[in-house]
Amino acid sequence: MAKILLTLLLTAAVLILTWTIAGLPGQISIEIGEYAIDAPVPIAGLGLIALFTLLYLLLRLLSTLIRLPRTVRTRQAARQRTQGDLAVTRTLIALAAGDAGGARRDAANSRRLLGDTPQTLLLAAEAGRLAGRTDETEGALLALAARKDAAFLGLRGLLRDAMARQDWAEAASLARRAEAAHPGATWLREERAQLAIRTEAWADALALTTDAGPKAALAAAAAAAEPDGGKALRLARQAFEANPALVPAARAYATRLRATGSTRRADAVLRQAWAATPHQDLADLLLAPFTDPLARVQAAKQLANQTHPESHFLLARQNLAAGLTGEARRQVNEAHKAGLNERRLWSLLADIEEAERGATEEGRGAQRDALRRAAEAMPDSHWHCSACGTVHPVWRAACAHCGAVGALRWGTQGPATTGSSLVANG
Repeated sequence: MAKILLTLLLTAAVLILTWTIAGLPGQISIEIGEYAIDAPVPIAGLGLIALFTLLYLLLRLLSTLIRLPRTVRTRQAARQRTQGDLAVTRTLIALAAGDAGGARRDAANSRRLLGDTPQTLLLAAEAGRLAGRTDETEGALLALAARKDAAFLGLRGLLRDAMARQDWAEAASLARRAEAAHPGATWLREERAQLAIRTEAWADALALTTDAGPKAALAAAAAAAEPDGGKALRLARQAFEANPALVPAARAYATRLRATGSTRRADAVLRQAWAATPHQDLADLLLAPFTDPLARVQAAKQLANQTHPESHFLLARQNLAAGLTGEARRQVNEAHKAGLNERRLWSLLADIEEAERGATEEGRGAQRDALRRAAEAMPDSHWHCSACGTVHPVWRAACAHCGAVGALRWGTQGPATTGSSLVANG
């Protein structure tokens, strides 16, 4: 409607202008050299209008001819862009459908039409991954990582592949580059924490983890690996304060305290940890300064909780080492009454029989009886993963089998003891 009104207004304006010019009186004379032109004013006015109109049309035609190559290129680019967008859509559909061949073909077509944009490179990488063409995937990801505007996408893909082939050193390097390209990414922080655990960079893992649960284990492992005494002491204190019942944390803290001369504080830490989790390592560290066997017995009595089987077992060991075989035998019996029925208890009893009765027939018979009971008893307590049941000869911050952090427990049972394998400390 607006266009019709505008057309009518313009037509009216032209008619009015024409009518006005036609009504003008007079005559126009023009002399150009030997030539003279005489015309009435209306005819001259209409001629000028026609001349200007012709000039305008000629200029528009010339402008159109000048812009023609660019116009052609623009239309070709738009058509190519449309075809490229269609190729991208087809690639996405092929990837979703699991059509590896179609995905590779459409991804290549989209790169040909649109060039190496972040979208086409990412699609080419995923198409190559679907088809099992690692060379194509790596090439597209490297090209993507080289771009400033999308480096994080390429680095993330390369990091994913490095972790899949367990190339932890390369993965750690890629993670650092990805962090520089896009600082603060939550996903990347989690991946870096896992990488730090895999490479046993415990201090880095401690700094990166957001879960309070495994921090005691990570801090204890970081303290054990830290060469600087001051830093190791701070890490060990952090581990012990986070979980005073964690034996490696208490052992690490007490060891560092003794290195600084804080013997009383170290002994207090060991006693506190023993009260929570009696463990042979704690007792051995507490008794280490005592060289006299009888002094070790007295120190063990101060440490022992007379209702716990581990305390009775500790006293039995120390009394045997001091030659007090009768008291050692009594403590073995008390440990058994308190619920300890592991092989180490009966092996210790066999040692007591040998020390007390020697190579007599009675002594050999008592030893055989003790060793028979050891064979029938429960396995000795050990470190095992509460997540997968894998047995470890020494404590670790993370399970070497399933990677669970802070999951190692001291005892004789785990959720998956059947078929569990002994894993060396790496």
